[in-house]
Amino acid sequence: MPSISVGMAMSLLIVGNLIAVFSDALIKTLGEDTAVFQFVFFRQLTAVLILLPFCYGVSKKSFSDGLKWHALRAHIWLLGAIFMVFAINAMPLATANAIFYAAPLMMLPLALVFFKEQLTRYSIAAGVLGFIGVLVIIRPTEIDWAAIAALVVALTIASNNLLIRKLPKHQTVAQTLLLTNLAGIPASLGLALWEGREWDWAPLITAAGSSSFILIYAAICVIAYRSAESNKIASAEYSGLLGAVGVGLVWFGETPDIAMILGTAMIVLPLIWLARIEKKKKAAANTEL
Repeated sequence: MPSISVGMAMSLLIVGNLIAVFSDALIKTLGEDTAVFQFVFFRQLTAVLILLPFCYGVSKKSFSDGLKWHALRAHIWLLGAIFMVFAINAMPLATANAIFYAAPLMMLPLALVFFKEQLTRYSIAAGVLGFIGVLVIIRPTEIDWAAIAALVVALTIASNNLLIRKLPKHQTVAQTLLLTNLAGIPASLGLALWEGREWDWAPLITAAGSSSFILIYAAICVIAYRSAESNKIASAEYSGLLGAVGVGLVWFGETPDIAMILGTAMIVLPLIWLARIEKKKKAAANTEL
């Protein structure tokens, strides 16, 4: 895969996050009585069917590479998908997305611990302010299972984005996504059977649409996070918040409250500031050369 610049990686993430909002919006159209585990299984099944044509002709031998990392990401992804359905259907779309976008904040300490990325005082300050912003949005005195579910989703997104670095770089994006979804199907099918609900195929179309949008986002994440350090591009993930506010307002008639707007600003603005500092540092380094 050809390398791309930090700026291009951030631009791709902006597009990907705006597209991902429509996956969330489709999930929100589900009724409260929908069998959650069945729907998650349908999402993975349709994702595999969508990806298979893009993997035609690829060497079968390369499919066995990095299976343990694909399996780990698959089950983290499955956990996040389950909690995402709960969170999106229990909260306004923009509020749920605002908490999901705590993922880049979580990536900072995770990158430090697992990849030894250096945190500057600026990234630490951005992380602290962003965490306070999350608290403003979820209001700790009013915290409920939906907010906790959304935080779990954020943690799974952060973990999966960082684990992209462990995947074999010779595998195509389509291969990467196919293997991740295939590895998770046994567990998602098992959960659907354990759920004990009568099989209802009506949500299959919604699942396919949701899968299509989220696959585009996931493919973009693979490209972007393979090409640049996470702390340099993670702030671009917040572009989806604007899309979530717009879609929530137009599609579901949801008007953001003051706490959501204030908390979002506390998350986004420090990371925009952090990105500008990184850009200035890079420009200064190039000037010295």
